[in-house]
Amino acid sequence: MALNAFANVFRIAELRRRLAYTVLMLAVYRVGIFITTPGVDRAAMSAFMESQKKAGGLVSLFNLFSGGALEQMSIFGLGIMPYVSSSIIMQLLAVVVPTLERLQKEGGAGRQKLNQYTRYGTIVLSTIQGIGIARYLASIGRGVSQHKTGLDQIVVPNDNLWFTFITVISLTAGTAFIMWLGERITERGIGNGISLIIFAGIVARVPAAVRQLYDAVASEVINVGTVIAVTAFILLVIAVVVYIERGMRRIPVQYAKRMAGRGLFAGQATYFPMKVNTSGVIPPIFAGALLSLPTTLANFLPIAGLIRAIEGDVWIYNGLFVLLIIFFSYFYTKLVFRPDDVADNIKKQGGYIPGIRPGRQTAEYIDKVLNRITFGGAVYLATISVIPSLISGVMGLHFPFGGTAVLIVVGVALDTVQQIEGHLISRNYEGFAGPRGPKIRGRLRVAA
Repeated sequence: MALNAFANVFRIAELRRRLAYTVLMLAVYRVGIFITTPGVDRAAMSAFMESQKKAGGLVSLFNLFSGGALEQMSIFGLGIMPYVSSSIIMQLLAVVVPTLERLQKEGGAGRQKLNQYTRYGTIVLSTIQGIGIARYLASIGRGVSQHKTGLDQIVVPNDNLWFTFITVISLTAGTAFIMWLGERITERGIGNGISLIIFAGIVARVPAAVRQLYDAVASEVINVGTVIAVTAFILLVIAVVVYIERGMRRIPVQYAKRMAGRGLFAGQATYFPMKVNTSGVIPPIFAGALLSLPTTLANFLPIAGLIRAIEGDVWIYNGLFVLLIIFFSYFYTKLVFRPDDVADNIKKQGGYIPGIRPGRQTAEYIDKVLNRITFGGAVYLATISVIPSLISGVMGLHFPFGGTAVLIVVGVALDTVQQIEGHLISRNYEGFAGPRGPKIRGRLRVAA
């Protein structure tokens, strides 16, 4: 049954073209990762990145989301993170800037204008980050940086103004090209292009991780039983992520009778869906970046004592990580989900929640439900995010991927499969689960 469903994917000409286009664009992205920025010693850069993997820090975090491009010091070294940061900044500004808030409510034209501002912000952030990376690379192996990093290899042999200029141009152009690739995939391919680029960068590191695990088993560093147990546990974690990511709370909404032309339409009952994990993977990313900041600043400031206090005890580090994830879950959810706007839209359409008065009481009820499911989503995010760290501390195993990477990979895979299944069903083909099987959609819990 499953083989027939996958075979149906290739029977639709448009779907074949979209899949082929997506694969081609992702292949272009992966090839670009190996184009090195001029003026950088790749051997010295690799040695520096190896030291950073052991120490952690923002450099390791950015290298993960760039798919290893920063380790290669590629023209794609900044990855898609400037675009993600610009998008988040625009969402924050839309809350406090009335003009941007109006654009959000203007439909397609407003979103197009906001996307244009986001692109401009991406170029600005890429330029600023490019300057910072160029000067940071030039300092590695020289003077104080050599003492801080413990690296005696010079990453940039010829440090001058031309190197800074060409590095900024290369990295900014690389980010702009990745942004273009993502938008083309979204428009002409399958899935969300930006998410798929991050997904491809993470998945591309899986073969190396498997090879590292195989070498550890061959050299008897770990035994086969431990590998089997950890693999089974990882599969269980993935199953939990799928279960929660598809979960939602359905709030029933009743619409009264209404006149349309000369016809009288009876009232109808529907629902308003609220995802358990409304904030997505943003809270773990923010929390990880904030906790990694002291390690990065240690290259410039005398804060080694603070680093030892935070990272010396795995329980203190993970405790802070959990608290930050919970905080950012509520913070980001409040930014992207506005109960007042939802209540106003329901009221304007002649709807109401049974047992709740329209208007302010509806907004308060939705906000109450949102707070409850946000707490559950925050606990879920925190648990998934700290599991790899706890297993590493208890069992002594090194995980090349953190919980954030697992959340991204599973979430993007689910969304992409859901889009493919939508194409199949719209053309009278069966979904992946067969004619009587469930569709790839959210689980529900109807509010009482």
